[in-house]
Amino acid sequence: MTQIEPTGEGTGRVVHLKLADAASKVRHVFIRDLLLDAHIGVHKHEKGRRQRVRINIDLTVLETAQDSGDDLANVVCYEDIVGKVKALVEAEHINLAETMAERIAGRCLEDIRIVVARIRVEKLTVIAEAASVGVEIERSKPGFR
Repeated sequence: MTQIEPTGEGTGRVVHLKLADAASKVRHVFIRDLLLDAHIGVHKHEKGRRQRVRINIDLTVLETAQDSGDDLANVVCYEDIVGKVKALVEAEHINLAETMAERIAGRCLEDIRIVVARIRVEKLTVIAEAASVGVEIERSKPGFR
């Protein structure tokens, strides 16, 4: 993954991020191409109907001192994350992809082991000439990074 890092001159440089890092004792948990039908959009024609969205989630997870012991209770469960995202999408109409991304990040960061959440929300059927449109955000817990 890459990120643009500001240089202070109105431009930026590309920085390659390490999502899993032994020295920092972090692991990378991810969910790729989660396809859901969501009530999303600000336009009148988007209200009252569902649209297909694709959601990608990258999580930086602090490793514990103990080994996972091959026990699901000792790791961040991606199935639980997917369940939270589905519940959020089903709960109500959301106007903006940005709002959906923020809410997903907030739900992910509720887990004390997750310190960074990068979320991408793409609307797949909005602009006929584009495969998708959307937003990607990164949120972290205070004091991390």
